Amino acid sequence: MNNNSNNKRRFIRKNKNSSTTDAKSLPNQDKNKKAEARKFTVTNHKKPVDRKKQPREPQRKTPVRIIPLGGLNEIGKNFTVIECSNDMFVIDCGLAFPDSEMLGVDIVIPDFTYVEQHADKLRGVVLTHGHEDHIGGLPYFLKKFNVPVYGTRLTLGLLEGKLKEHGLLGSIKLSTVTPRQTVKLGCMAVEFLRVNHSIPDAVGLAVHTPAGIIIHTGDFKVDYTPIEGGPIDLARFSELGNKGVLALMSDSTNSERPGYTMSERKVGESFEKLFMQAEGKRIIIATFASNIHRIQQIVNNAVKHGRKVAVSGRSMVNVIGKGIELGYLKIPDGILVDIDTISHYSEDKMCIITTGSQGEPMSALTRMAMGEHRNVSITPEDFIIISATPIPGNEKFVTKVVNELLKLGADVVYEAMYEVHVSGHACQEEQKLLLSITKPKFFIPVHGEYKHLMKHAETAMSVGIDENNIIIGEIGNIIETDGVDMKIRGQATAGKVLVDGLGVGDVGAIVLRDRKHLAQDGIIIAVATINRNSGEILSGPDIVSRGFVYVRESEELMDEARKILADSLRKCLDNDIHEWNTIKNRMKDRLSDFIYLKTKRSPMILPIIMEIQ
Repeated sequence: MNNNSNNKRRFIRKNKNSSTTDAKSLPNQDKNKKAEARKFTVTNHKKPVDRKKQPREPQRKTPVRIIPLGGLNEIGKNFTVIECSNDMFVIDCGLAFPDSEMLGVDIVIPDFTYVEQHADKLRGVVLTHGHEDHIGGLPYFLKKFNVPVYGTRLTLGLLEGKLKEHGLLGSIKLSTVTPRQTVKLGCMAVEFLRVNHSIPDAVGLAVHTPAGIIIHTGDFKVDYTPIEGGPIDLARFSELGNKGVLALMSDSTNSERPGYTMSERKVGESFEKLFMQAEGKRIIIATFASNIHRIQQIVNNAVKHGRKVAVSGRSMVNVIGKGIELGYLKIPDGILVDIDTISHYSEDKMCIITTGSQGEPMSALTRMAMGEHRNVSITPEDFIIISATPIPGNEKFVTKVVNELLKLGADVVYEAMYEVHVSGHACQEEQKLLLSITKPKFFIPVHGEYKHLMKHAETAMSVGIDENNIIIGEIGNIIETDGVDMKIRGQATAGKVLVDGLGVGDVGAIVLRDRKHLAQDGIIIAVATINRNSGEILSGPDIVSRGFVYVRESEELMDEARKILADSLRKCLDNDIHEWNTIKNRMKDRLSDFIYLKTKRSPMILPIIMEIQ
């Protein structure tokens, strides 16, 4: 075999040489024959091209844009736009609660600018579930865009209460959907898929687009023994995976936690033990108002141990009322009593369900701890269960409430001591399961801070997702896919809109800066009156101070400050300076330097000059 091979190679070289020699040995032949000889030499040894084996260029399809305008690199404020051709729709529209830097702000909602710029394309809003971080911003959105809203029965039931508060109920079309139902929105169709979460009627979404199937999980976990409804529809997720999933957008909240999230039934088992432990005492349980599964388990244990149930906290009253109305809460007659009537019942036969599991300053549990609740006074005969984990940033508030309750002699149980809370979000093994059965070509982790998104990306790579096919996005990124590639193509306007009272967006960075300044160093107001014609100082400058020093104990400092202001004002008038901004700035600068020299503080200084003739 080797000899034949060698002979063959020698044969090819020989032919090649001889043909070349033949071409060169014809000096009297014309150029065409030389060209033919050279052509013969090349074509004689060129391998034929098998066109059937050439790889086909992937077929690019109508591009689809995924634009997260909230819920990335943050907890809450979930808001995502899906856009294709002349159609787009919104997934969820939530709120976030203000951080410690947002003084006086009530809530934070997404920036709707991008949707306003493309309002003619908007076909509707689809909702995954009824938590505040997914529906809380919707009333503000629907005031700008009157479009249909699609959601499950409980989700829309909770939304109705919000729309009623904002005067929108009846003017917005609310369409109830069920799992495995599909809604067409322009050139796209949204299929609703059952998932488990800490609230009933939660769904994920399969968005059928011209470019392929995009799955958005919403908030989810895998619970094989849920309190209400069926387990997550893994069969349908798997079917979609077999068809081919272009992209998976998956909840990242618990991506740092290994293993599995426990079933909600585990909390019920803990309640059973704690109700027995609290025999002879009044039981007070604080939990999230929207956690209807947990409320049902509390009610079940109260019935079993012969206790009446009272409810405290406006949001808790509203959610329980809606849950009973829609049939998601089943409370036997005679068990639920008004909070105003609890004094009519023996304390050891009473269970109070309340808000305040996050230590919110105005919540019912906090008012109980501070002795400010109208109906409940905490005593050593109280057994208090805080059935929630503090949201990042709320740890100090929760700790303060626990400390105050303990000072009043109550027994306090919280998550670190017993299994009185389980998460509604998937841990790493559940995330791996969903990644494995959907088999997405591209992966976009959503719903979490940057560290959560990165950890979820690592989990995706561990089950075989190509690192180059994972996109760690930021709010405002315009992520575009044509079924072949997925890339960030641009940036949309995105950010935070602050709601303070009835004002939406009127509190910005400058207002917050001033509030922070006032909170840190206080304010000095200097008031002077001058004669417009003569330039004579008629009164002042007088000083009013708030949050800076106690004036009665700092009279010497205030007297010196008045002299400096008067001197600064007089010099301006003597130099024929009548431009009020210039005069105010000079007074402000002189006083600011003096105050800092004496106190090392920088209060806000506000000069006011009044003119009379």
